[in-house]
Parts: sequence; C-alpha cells; structure tokens
Amino acid sequence: MSKMTVPYTALAKEYQSYKDEYLSVFDQVLSSGKYILGPELDQFEVEFAQYCQTSYAVGVATGTDALFLTLRCLDLGPSDEVITAPNSYIASASAIVIAGARPKFADICHCGNMGPQEFERAITENTKAVIPVHLTGRPAEMDKIIEIARKHNIFVIEDAAQAVGASLHSRKVGSWGDAACFSFHPLKNLRAFGDGGAVVTKHEWLNQRLKKERNQGLANREQCDYWSFNSRLDELQAAMLRIQLRNLDMQTEKRREAAFRYNKLLHSFVDVPLEHEGEKCVYQTYVIKTRYRDELKHFLNNEGIEALIHYAKPIHMQPAARNFGYQEYDFPNTMAHVSQILSLPLYPSISEAQQQYVANKIQEFFQRK
Repeated sequence: MSKMTVPYTALAKEYQSYKDEYLSVFDQVLSSGKYILGPELDQFEVEFAQYCQTSYAVGVATGTDALFLTLRCLDLGPSDEVITAPNSYIASASAIVIAGARPKFADICHCGNMGPQEFERAITENTKAVIPVHLTGRPAEMDKIIEIARKHNIFVIEDAAQAVGASLHSRKVGSWGDAACFSFHPLKNLRAFGDGGAVVTKHEWLNQRLKKERNQGLANREQCDYWSFNSRLDELQAAMLRIQLRNLDMQTEKRREAAFRYNKLLHSFVDVPLEHEGEKCVYQTYVIKTRYRDELKHFLNNEGIEALIHYAKPIHMQPAARNFGYQEYDFPNTMAHVSQILSLPLYPSISEAQQQYVANKIQEFFQRK
C-alpha cells in the first residue's frame, strides 16, 4: 500500500457537509442584529437540555467556564475539597483551584475513568463535591458514584466535555449528577467554530444562579446582585450548534462504526477500547494501549498518521500542582495507564481505506518487533 496521510481531524472537510445551512444561519443572525443572549441561544438551551434528558441548560463561553461557574455556585472556600480524576485534561482541576477550593484526586479503574471505590476512599469531612470525568467519550460508572455521593451528601458535577451523547444504562451523561459541564471546542463531537460550553442541570436554583454568574452577576440591566464574570455563548455559535445538534446522533453512529472497525482490525496487536454492558461510548478520542506506545507513535507519525497522546502527564504531576503534595505513584493505575495510551485518528468522515492503512502500519510495526 502506498503512503497515505491520515490527519487527526478533518474539520474543514466536515464543514462542507452542512455548509449551506451554516451560511444561511450566519446571514440570519447577522441580519437580526441580535448577537448576545438572543433567541438562538434561548432555543439551543431548550433543545440541548432535552437532548441531555435534563431540565435546564445554560450556554457559556467555554467548557472550563462551565466547570468554574458551576463550582462558584457552591460558594466553596479554601478548606473545601473537590474530588476528580488525575488523568483528565487540566481544566477538571484548574476550575476547582480558580473557584477557591482544593482539588483532591481519586485513582482510575479498569475503564480509564475515576473508580468508585477510589472515590469513596478519597472522601474526607472537607469533601463538598466530586467531578467524575467521562474521558474519551466513555461514561464513568455514574450509578455507583451517585450512590456513594448521596450517602456522603456530596454535590455531583459531571465533566462531560468529551462525552456528549454517551449514555449508561440508557441514561445520557448529563442526566446523572446535580450538574454536568460540556465543551463545544472544535475538537469535540458537538463543536462550535471557536470556543463554547454549557452547563445542564435538573435544579431550577442552579439554572437561575448560573444565568447571573455568566452575565456579570446581573439580575437585570440595572441591578448587579454580586460581582461575577462575562462568559456567554454567542448567538452565532448557538445557531450553528443547533444545526449540529440535529445531526449529532447520526454523526455519533459514524464514529461508533469507525471505532468498531478499528477494534476488529487492531485487537490482535494492541488493547482496544471495548464497551461494557450498559455503556454507549461516543469516541471523542479513540485510544489504544500498548507498552510500546512511544515507539509506535514515532513510527506512525513518520508514516503520515497523526497519532497523539491524551494526556501524557497526569494533573498531579504538572508543575502547577506541586503545592498539592502528591507523589508520582500515589495513583498507580493512572501512571500505568498514561504510559501506554495512544489516540488514533477517528472522525465521522474517516474512510475505510484510511483506517485500513492505519491498521496495516500498526501490524507492520509489531511484525518488526
């Protein structure tokens, strides 16, 4: 097989699928003169809450803001702890810090997400909230995590940045916790043309508080109830997200078909992500595992395949986390996991030929080994 280029994403190509619709709403929004907190955002929030099987949605500027503003609503202090997973993107922890609390980590389990038993062991009298992460688009074990959290009166915030549309036992991520936070970064399955995010919740009080939190603490145009931030999802982004939301399930099925195709092609050479009973994963990243990860990545990159690592250095080992006092192997499952993971290109428009090329090159690598 001749050399082929397989990029990690195909955003420009996938834009073409809905180009006419995007251009139509672009003109519609610009012609309306309503660019902030308008009818497109209102409608997107209704539709997104329904999609997530919950009551309310609040659009904000980024996924990180979604986490941060939700945590602000809990009025946390410096002695308060929020538990999360150490192998997530840094935003899961940075939002806790900038909200004024202290991150505490719980090791992961076999699925790559926070382990319920590890979560319960991490609880102290200072634990106020937990942020389980649905990493790679795979749902965390929310049924078990919720049971533990309720026993200890802990507020549950799902970090669903990578997992829109995923479900566990037919319940969508976002419908399990007290709140759930989503990112619409361009690399996410439901993507803005720039940054964007949202919080969904079943609590009316949280919905009302978040609408003030994202809009500088304003109760109305003339009254500021408290100091807050400017973090609003733009009308134009909301309008384009509505187009994608209508097509999200179809795009998700294309991702899942591609993931299952990879599984068949690769299971003899590497560990592939297998779904467990009751799980529906959306494969925001398709992650394999091998003890030859670094060598394989280098080989694939040289063969035109843009394989990446998400994420090579866990949060507790970041320079910014030094003052938390963790040591490298405080979380042995995490350290073993991050040393082996490799993300392969996967997106709705990836071709069978591209996937076959990736598989052939991985087979070639292991035959040489």
